Amino acid sequence: MTNANPVPAAAPEVRTLTREELRGEAATLLTEGNRLALVAGHDDGDGLRVVYSFAAVFPRRQVDLVVPVPYDDAWVPSLADLSFPAGNFERGTRDLFGVRPANHPQPYRLVRHGHWPRGWYPMRKDARVTPEFEPDVESFPFVEVEGPGVYEIAVGPIHAGIIDPGHFRFSVVGETIVRMEARQWYMHRGVERLFEGRRPGDGIELAEQIAGDTVIGHTLAYTMAIEAASGILVPEPDRMLRALLLELERIYNHVSDLGSLANDVGFSVVNSHAQRVRETLLRINKTVTGHRFLRGALSVGGVSVLAVPDPGDLRRVAADVQEIIAITLGHAIVRDRFTGTAPLPTGLAEAMGTLGYVARASGIDADARRDHPFVDLGAHFHVVTDTGGDVLSRYRVRAGEFEVSIAVAIDLIGRLGAHRGDAAALPSGVSARAMTATAAAASTAARSGLALVEGWRGTICHRVELGADGAITRLKVVDPSYFNWPALPVALAETIVPDFPLVNKSFNQSYAGNDL
Repeated sequence: MTNANPVPAAAPEVRTLTREELRGEAATLLTEGNRLALVAGHDDGDGLRVVYSFAAVFPRRQVDLVVPVPYDDAWVPSLADLSFPAGNFERGTRDLFGVRPANHPQPYRLVRHGHWPRGWYPMRKDARVTPEFEPDVESFPFVEVEGPGVYEIAVGPIHAGIIDPGHFRFSVVGETIVRMEARQWYMHRGVERLFEGRRPGDGIELAEQIAGDTVIGHTLAYTMAIEAASGILVPEPDRMLRALLLELERIYNHVSDLGSLANDVGFSVVNSHAQRVRETLLRINKTVTGHRFLRGALSVGGVSVLAVPDPGDLRRVAADVQEIIAITLGHAIVRDRFTGTAPLPTGLAEAMGTLGYVARASGIDADARRDHPFVDLGAHFHVVTDTGGDVLSRYRVRAGEFEVSIAVAIDLIGRLGAHRGDAAALPSGVSARAMTATAAAASTAARSGLALVEGWRGTICHRVELGADGAITRLKVVDPSYFNWPALPVALAETIVPDFPLVNKSFNQSYAGNDL
């Protein structure tokens, strides 16, 4: 599908409001079809500020609602009854900045753990970097399910695998899950605070480490936000090369998930082949950027690679994966375990603001590559959706997206060859060097920028503010996992406990991208 308007959207419309005006403005934007992309707290030194960023597709636009908040009366009206994601953003803003969401229906803590000192808000400028932590002063208010035969199973936060921590509390009757609650943020790293005071170029390495399996997605969102704030225009060949890297990241992650889902129903032989293919893809990545996970390629204003993949290698990978998919879906037991397991209905998926393959598997036709494009992906691109909302649908969406991404990547390689003259060996560092002067000379009139990028899990959003000296004063990062994690317990209702690993993998959300 060729996009007729692949250039970045215009600068956001900024509306400064009083707290009393916020709900009316937000309700209007939501009614008009705008999506709440993020809520960002700010400490400006003389007071607090909360920014609500909305994005729309038709017509494409971005709107920032800015609400000043005094230190001594730090509250905003809750939007939780208007938008489910807003409720979670508000709870996080309270825990990190001390801004209370008035009349929130579920006002318990989100990021904050019981051992944090009272009155300590780590994103405020006066917050001690290493406070004196206390013993837990209160337990987390898990909902206690009562009734005949109900018992609890506690899983985590420390798990058997090499993964980040998270706690899952199951209320169960027999083997059937009545309710599951997730408790996260055990590894809050203060990532956003680490960006403050850095020059834009000095934030690249940090952006690459926000989530280890989403190097390109987060780094691209970061660089595009900086470019939007600075007025930097990136040449089309560079945007095409960035898109290629984004698809390579999507390809290797989807292949890994296709194997892991089969593994979680005991079909380990398929997983062995899928992980073999993943290893092939990681080696291809290393030839492209010098790093198996594609680090080191992106820069503010440009991109630099060692080479582009051989289209023949990608075609051979595609043939392997198509065989893996056919074997998996052709196995009666595997298909039985996938079908009807943990369905997420379209209405609930929409109401909860889900993104990426989780949303598309529930029939939501949304993809930032089409809705907020930064380059024309060509005739091979289309959005893959399914309607079942179950594990099978989430598998099929990944399988379809793998096929589309391979075709898009091969097409981009050919188009890059026409631009560069040699698709097999692009000159290292040319784009990054060419854009350095552009970045330095860019207008400083635009001081904030927002970027939406379709990472392999879903839409990633970064919003940056720059000071008069060009240094970063605030970066807000939103991984799609922030939107999707809350949908996992909903899908698990009436599912059996033994299916939890399978369902969890079908969502496969990031702890690191969530626990910033």
